[in-house]
Amino acid sequence: MMKIATQLAKHFREVHFGGNWTGMSFQQILEGVTYEQAVTKVGDLNTILTLTYHVHYYVAAVLKVFQGEALNAKDAYSFDHPPIASQTEWEIFVTKVFDDATAFADCVEKLPEDCFDQDFTDKKYGSYYRNIAGIIEHTHYHIGQISLLKKMV
Repeated sequence: MMKIATQLAKHFREVHFGGNWTGMSFQQILEGVTYEQAVTKVGDLNTILTLTYHVHYYVAAVLKVFQGEALNAKDAYSFDHPPIASQTEWEIFVTKVFDDATAFADCVEKLPEDCFDQDFTDKKYGSYYRNIAGIIEHTHYHIGQISLLKKMV
């Protein structure tokens, strides 16, 4: 029987790097996106940069918890990306997104099986399982938005 940690890590890697049943990953959808495309505003929609930052915000926050730090994230700040002003800065940011995704999956894989029904830092956030599965679902959701934005820009 496959462990929950192994399965969640696999699912997380697939949504980020490919191989999931939807046929699309975060990495695939961002492939070839230029800085100009990433920052192009379409009406009142979020930019590709903003959505990429938003997805990464939660991965980075939970990764820090896995690494022994306190949870330090607020939904209100999850769209407040730092300025990115060039193709180089965009590429550095995207590399960071996927480096953190790799580290996140590695941490999930090492979690003890008895932690998944335990509270994630505080009862109000639900269980470890809920948070990890939620991040995976959240990523899928925003992949769809980014896909549409790519067509519009």
